[in-house]
Amino acid sequence: MNNINYSEIVEQVRLIALKAGKYIQEESIIFRQSDIEQKGEHDYVTYVDKYAENLIVEGLKPLVPGAGFITEEDTAGHQNEHYKWIIDPLDGTTNYIHGVPLYCVSIALMEGNEVVVGVVYEINLDECFYAWKGGEARLNEKKISVSKNTDFNTALLATGFPYYDYGRLDAYMEVFEYLMRHTAGLRRLGSAAADLAYVACGRFEGFYEYGLNAWDVAAGAFIVEMAGGKVTDFTGERNFIFGRELLAGNTSGHAGLLKVIQGLFDETD
Repeated sequence: MNNINYSEIVEQVRLIALKAGKYIQEESIIFRQSDIEQKGEHDYVTYVDKYAENLIVEGLKPLVPGAGFITEEDTAGHQNEHYKWIIDPLDGTTNYIHGVPLYCVSIALMEGNEVVVGVVYEINLDECFYAWKGGEARLNEKKISVSKNTDFNTALLATGFPYYDYGRLDAYMEVFEYLMRHTAGLRRLGSAAADLAYVACGRFEGFYEYGLNAWDVAAGAFIVEMAGGKVTDFTGERNFIFGRELLAGNTSGHAGLLKVIQGLFDETD
């Protein structure tokens, strides 16, 4: 498929994300703890995740015929197609099942090895963050950009906690302690997609986490970059979508985090 119109695609993806978000929110009223399944240690899924993912996949199929799918709940697959959708139907499932009002729909379109469309819909505040190649980053129609704060000492940062990969926990806690002492504070929202969206619109100066999956970060990382931010892995390279580690921020936030992580994170852990 040639000459794809990214701005038209992103508008359709937004509608699909909003439709999935409406379903997710409606189900939250009748959701029961007995509906929870455990995929792995501290890793949960519900019928809501699965149905929402299927709804999203079916909505996206006509937009880019023949595209593959990389999805959290494995409702669709891929075989090295040139275009691939990367989907997390409910980023923040643990928040959702506990009634904590912060969780997102995350959808990205990858062309080759490059993300070209990203949409993150935070359902509870009805905030849709989105960007497209050749365009700009927006929040509900309004252009957004990363924070202009250049003082890392006053930066507000976000992170996520590992829930099964504890091999690097000591180094992670060293970074955590340093940042507690030398920045304005750390927040843990429970949704990497929301963390990245909040970096993109300037609410956080930076975000870092390891143990991530492509569907957690593909859309949000792209939106950060289109909002003027920088995203890398912990080595400063660009293997962050599939590399399972990511740090993002404005110029000073990213630089400050990279310096701290490279100074304290022992890659041999």
